[in-house]
Amino acid sequence: MASERPHCVVIGIGPGTGAACTRHFVDAGYSVSIISRSEERLAQFAAEIPHTVPYQIDLSDTQGYRATLERIVAEHGVPKVVIHNATQATFGRYEDIAIEKFERNFRVNTTGLLVTAQVFGALMAQAGEGAIVVTGNTAALRGKPNFVGWAPTKAAQRILAESLARDLGPKGVHVAYVVIDAAIDMPFARRRGSDRDDDFFAKPADLASEIFHIAHQPRSAWSFLVELRPFGETW
Repeated sequence: MASERPHCVVIGIGPGTGAACTRHFVDAGYSVSIISRSEERLAQFAAEIPHTVPYQIDLSDTQGYRATLERIVAEHGVPKVVIHNATQATFGRYEDIAIEKFERNFRVNTTGLLVTAQVFGALMAQAGEGAIVVTGNTAALRGKPNFVGWAPTKAAQRILAESLARDLGPKGVHVAYVVIDAAIDMPFARRRGSDRDDDFFAKPADLASEIFHIAHQPRSAWSFLVELRPFGETW
């Protein structure tokens, strides 16, 4: 049953951007459907954050993912905002990337976004409003030898998002792509950057605040490609 609160869907909730977006939207008055492939992670966040409903699915299961999104619409109505934050990465040089992992990354990062748009896009257009904000990273803009298994999928995701923005924008649906050019302040990033000071890391709550702002920009001043990075980041 649809809540009196406006509805947001966060696809790919984890301890960084996904959880921070969920908290920010809940604090702003939304109910949030949260999606993860990890049942344990979902249970943790659903217990910690009020006004959330968990849905467990792996985006590489395309049919199962589509059915999950359709279930969310049936149970909570058309979302006003969708944060597409799910990602799958494989690192290594071109000689080392297993084809099955490469193709799985495309299913999660690119096909997953297409399915998201196929389920929500037309419904949002019928309502004449809505926002789909896709989170990306520097890999969406450039390729490096060790990112062969990931960067092509994120670049394809960015181009898909641009195609969606050009199609859905005139119908009242704001599609934006946010490049997070940063090490996000999470435990594993802290371990890898143990010699870095606090200013090196992007704070999830700050990222979430900007994503919320993008999702609520006035129609006369919509962004598509937005880059976020800490002030000291080299770029």
